Amino acid sequence: MKKSTKIWLIIFIISFVGSLLLFSVVSNSIIIGESVYFNFDAVGYIGLAFMAISLVSGGVLYFKFIKAQNFSRMLFFLTVPLTLLFGGAIYFVSNINNISNTQIEVVRQVLNISQTNNINYIWAILLTVVYLVLLFIVFNYACKPIKKIEKAVYRLSDGRVKDEITIGGNKQFEGIEHGLNKINDVYKEKENLIKKTNLEYEKFVPKQFLKFLGKNSILELELGNQVQKEVTTMFCDIRNSTATSSTLSLEDNFNYINSYLKIVSPLIRKHGGFVDKYLGDGILAVFVHAENAIECAVQVVRAIEQKNRENSTTPSMDVGISLNTGEVVFGVVGEEERKSPTIISDTVNLASKMENINKFFHTKIIFSKRTLNSLRNEYPLSYRFIGTLTLEDKDYLSMFECLDSYDKKIREKLESVKVTFEQGVRYYNLGKYHNAKENFQIVLKRAREDKVAYMYYNKCEQKISGENPMRL
Repeated sequence: MKKSTKIWLIIFIISFVGSLLLFSVVSNSIIIGESVYFNFDAVGYIGLAFMAISLVSGGVLYFKFIKAQNFSRMLFFLTVPLTLLFGGAIYFVSNINNISNTQIEVVRQVLNISQTNNINYIWAILLTVVYLVLLFIVFNYACKPIKKIEKAVYRLSDGRVKDEITIGGNKQFEGIEHGLNKINDVYKEKENLIKKTNLEYEKFVPKQFLKFLGKNSILELELGNQVQKEVTTMFCDIRNSTATSSTLSLEDNFNYINSYLKIVSPLIRKHGGFVDKYLGDGILAVFVHAENAIECAVQVVRAIEQKNRENSTTPSMDVGISLNTGEVVFGVVGEEERKSPTIISDTVNLASKMENINKFFHTKIIFSKRTLNSLRNEYPLSYRFIGTLTLEDKDYLSMFECLDSYDKKIREKLESVKVTFEQGVRYYNLGKYHNAKENFQIVLKRAREDKVAYMYYNKCEQKISGENPMRL
């Protein structure tokens, strides 16, 4: 027996005994004559209080008893007392005219019943209506847990998981509630597993890739699925990683590369892109909008520089980023036992070739003319023309350096000599090496930090002296 039940039982026994002892005092305080009136003293009120407390505590114990029964017994113990009371009341009202004493006469006066008006039958009908209403309330109360079970089963059948299922009701329903919660726990475990699995899948196949292909799940991918879209591709590479890796252990090498990827990858996602491939110490990423790619590249360079300033225990990192815009094909390649999402296009190959130029010039961020043309006209960007890349079809691809990644002083110097620098590049492409050398010499006097101007200056000297410098 629960502690609360014991307390209610003690209260009921004490109040019930008190009610019995003071019953005569209470009954003598009720004066019945031509009308009913009360004449309670202090002891009479105490007796009334005992009766009220015994009724309340008895009711609580009754409902606790009901809840401890199974469903059929609960219905029995709810309806039988009510039916007995109803039967007694109907018998009393039907035969009230055949009973003669002072108390019954008062009741007849209160109910306005006489030998001639037959109002007692109206009271019988009213009692029947009250009885039926009470039966409805009783059955509704008894069947309330069944409605909750029905809702819980529908919810579980639809795969809708709730933190906890609460049925309530009597003892029999506690077992059902426990069983449903066990099923619910299994659903939750499976749902959490599916969520974790989907999150892991997204790490291998980005959501954006599925979106491009018009798919909602990796399960929908099939060989041959493909779509063509214009995007901006980003090649991001760690400089001198081979030399650095030779000084580190295998474990430190992985930690070194991952510490770089932990900086770059979140920034790519933040700017609306996704990582298509991890290329050892490099990343191939895709952006729908060229502006996002430019902004991401600038943020990556600044974040790496910040990491180098804050962490002196590991080798410093230096990154190069090249951007190119064009049509690419997103698709699924492989065979039935091994499928792989990929992107195929000359746009990707050109971005890779541009990264070689990026390394040669020691620049941070370069992008193609196609990327420049994809930017909004009002997009604020500091940049300069640095040369052309010769393509396999003997066409040329103009390349530009993004100056926004430099600190303010260096950027202002480079912007101040931009016209002179770009004219020097054009002279060089036309084979006017003396004119180009003069321009780059002017640039270097104003901006000694300009590595690209320094490389061009040396190439001009090599050309003038008859040497064969590296071609772009």
